[in-house]
Amino acid sequence: MEALTLTTPALLFSAISLIMLAYTNRFLAYAAIIRNLSDKYLERQEEVLIRQINNLKLRLNLTRWMQIFGISSLLLCVLTMFLIYVEQQALAVWIFGVALLLLIFSLALLIREIQISTRALQHHLQDVENQIKD
Repeated sequence: MEALTLTTPALLFSAISLIMLAYTNRFLAYAAIIRNLSDKYLERQEEVLIRQINNLKLRLNLTRWMQIFGISSLLLCVLTMFLIYVEQQALAVWIFGVALLLLIFSLALLIREIQISTRALQHHLQDVENQIKD
């Protein structure tokens, strides 16, 4: 295996930063939708609103863990760079490996969240189609 250099973990900075921006945008969108649904639920307590709120709570929780794993990955990349700087190559390799695993976990949760989001939109479209038929 080649020696790990400072540029290797530094390459992940831009990728992780863009991912975190996307995660934050998702989080903010969910917050706005939840506030809107909450107001609607206070006006009329419908089962469909409860299902939507529960779905959003799950997606919000997944997004939180996506952010935690992504930020932890970035933090460990910085630690890796510091360890390389202080010539702790063996430890740096292991820490960088953990950083990559955390990034993998974050992206895997993103895939799961996208599946849930897609299913929720399909249910919503089905509800609209049912109303059109009636």
